[in-house]
Amino acid sequence: MFELYTTFIYQPFLNLLVGIYYVLQQIPNLPHADMGVAVIIFTLALRFLLLPLTLASHRSEAERRHLEAKVKELKRDLRSNPVHLNQAIKKLFRDKPRMVISAALDLTIQVIIALMLWRIFAQGLLGADLHLLYDFMPDIPQPYNLKFLDIYDLTHPNLKLNLIQSLAIFGVEALNLLTSPFPVTRGEVIKLQFILPLASFLIFSQLPAGKKLFIITTLLFSFCLKLLQLFRRLFARLSPSPQTAEPIMPGQQAVATTG
Repeated sequence: MFELYTTFIYQPFLNLLVGIYYVLQQIPNLPHADMGVAVIIFTLALRFLLLPLTLASHRSEAERRHLEAKVKELKRDLRSNPVHLNQAIKKLFRDKPRMVISAALDLTIQVIIALMLWRIFAQGLLGADLHLLYDFMPDIPQPYNLKFLDIYDLTHPNLKLNLIQSLAIFGVEALNLLTSPFPVTRGEVIKLQFILPLASFLIFSQLPAGKKLFIITTLLFSFCLKLLQLFRRLFARLSPSPQTAEPIMPGQQAVATTG
């Protein structure tokens, strides 16, 4: 299994990252032809590649909310009968296979990416995995420039990038709550805007800076995607209806979202 992961997942992405780095080195007068810039481009390419899955995940949000509400209702109604409660919850999830599969697939992809990036920056780019570069890859002088903007060593933890990561999480979750078409509870605000950024700061403090740069770029991509969603919703509300040519009042048109 490990060999399959290395051959079909890790090796292609390692070569892609090194290939981007090589292309950057060929650009004349580029101020920072370093692996950090390659990571940003690599992240954006991966985000666009996974965009259909991301949008599908957003579209299942209403279904997930409905499922959570049903589970709470079952727990309230069957709290005195735990056996029937477990059976009812299992049946509820069996009736929603698409959402369960989508969530499991998304989690699997996130775990694979996390393991891949940890290996790349913990050992791969330092020389341990350079034998995995394809034969057709150009001969790139080593060692690679692993300092982003000549400041941040991508192979070691960095407090400043860790703080930026937590602030980015705060900003993304704030925008998510602001644009959510569902009622937002006080508990969700506390959990998503305060506990989550703080927990991420503590838990991921020892991750290599290269992994943090990937996470920050991913969060900024999500932030821009959410802004685009917000602008679409505002445009849909302000634009006149093609049938009536009259202004659309709030509540007259379904919210247009990307997920």
